[in-house]
Amino acid sequence: MSADGEPNATNTLTGDPAMNEKPEEMQTDQPLPPASPERAVSPDSVDSEGEPRPESSTEGKQRIPSPPPVDLNSFDSEETDIDMNHQRIKEIVGFERFRRIKYLGLRWNQIRRIENVSMLRTLVHLELYDNHITKIENLDGLENLEILDLSFNKLTKIENLDALTKLKKLFLCANKIDKIENLDSLKDLEMLELGDNRIRVMENLSALKNLQQLYIGKNRIKKIEGLEGNPLLEILSLQSNRIATLTGLDAVPNLTQLYLSHNGIQKVENLEKNLKLQTLDIASNRIENDLGDLSHMKELEEWWFNGNKISSWKAVEDALKNCPRLSCVYLEMNPLADDPQYRLKLKLMFPKLTQIDATLTSGV
Repeated sequence: MSADGEPNATNTLTGDPAMNEKPEEMQTDQPLPPASPERAVSPDSVDSEGEPRPESSTEGKQRIPSPPPVDLNSFDSEETDIDMNHQRIKEIVGFERFRRIKYLGLRWNQIRRIENVSMLRTLVHLELYDNHITKIENLDGLENLEILDLSFNKLTKIENLDALTKLKKLFLCANKIDKIENLDSLKDLEMLELGDNRIRVMENLSALKNLQQLYIGKNRIKKIEGLEGNPLLEILSLQSNRIATLTGLDAVPNLTQLYLSHNGIQKVENLEKNLKLQTLDIASNRIENDLGDLSHMKELEEWWFNGNKISSWKAVEDALKNCPRLSCVYLEMNPLADDPQYRLKLKLMFPKLTQIDATLTSGV
C-alpha cells in the first residue's frame, strides 16, 4: 500500500485500522452480533502464569500461499513503496540505496532484529508485523516515520522510540508487553494499539495529548484510569479485561465509541460526562437491571448489551427513552430476549430502531 494513503494497519476492527469500521466478523452484507473492535485472537494454550497465550497470526485462518520470491535488486533506487511481505526474510539488509522510500512492508517474515533501517530518513510507514522480533531498537534515524507496526512479535518492553517524534500510529498488539512506558516523546501520536498483551495497569499515557484512539483489550486490567492527559480520546477499547466498575471515564468527554465487552461489570454508572457517545458496548458482562440513566447521551446510536442478565423491560425503557438517535440495540442472550414478543416490544418502545440484534427491523 502506498504511504500516501490510509495504511492497512493492524487492528482491528480487526485489523485496523479503519477503526471506525465494524470488527472483522461484522464486515458483511448481513448484520451480525457485535464483537470487539480489536483483532480477534483466540488463545489455544496458556502461559506459565495460567494466562491465555496469543495464538499464531495464521492459526484459525485459511493459509495464504506464499507469493513468488521478490528480488530486491529489481526495484529502482528511486522507488518509494517497497513490499517485501511474506518473503521468508531473516535479516533487514540491502535497503540503504532507496533514498526516497516512504513505505517498507516486511510483514510475515522471519526477522529477529530491527537493523539497517536508520539511514532510511524519508520512511513514513514501516511494517514489521508477524516476525520474531524481541526488542525495539535501531530506529533513531527515522525522524519522518508516522506509522510503525510491530504487532505479532515477541516484544516484552516498549522502548527506544524517543526519536520517532512524528509518529502518529503505533501497533504493538499480540506481544508480551507487561507495562505501558517510554511513550513521552510521541507527542503527535493519535492511535495506540496494545491489545493482547500482559498489561495490568493503565499508566504513563498523560504525555499523549493528541491521542484519539486507544486499543488495549485482552489484557489484565482491573481499573480504568490514567486518562487525564488524553482529552481528545474518541475511541477506547478495553474489552476482555478484568474490569468490575466503571470509573475514570469523566476524563475523556470526547469519547464517541466505548468498548467494554467481556469484563465483570455489574452496573452502568459514572458516564455523565460522556455526552458524545455514539456506540456503547458493555456486552457479556454481569449486568442485571441496573442500566443507569443514559438520557444525557443524545448522540447514542448503538447500544450493545447482549449476553448479560437483563430481565426488566422498564429498566431498558428508562435507560434509553431519551436517546433520540438510537438505531441499533443488541439484547439477545438476556432473559428478556426469551419473551415471544421481544422484537415487537423493542420496536414499539423505540420506533426508530433499524436493527435489533443481528437482524434489520424491516417487517417487524
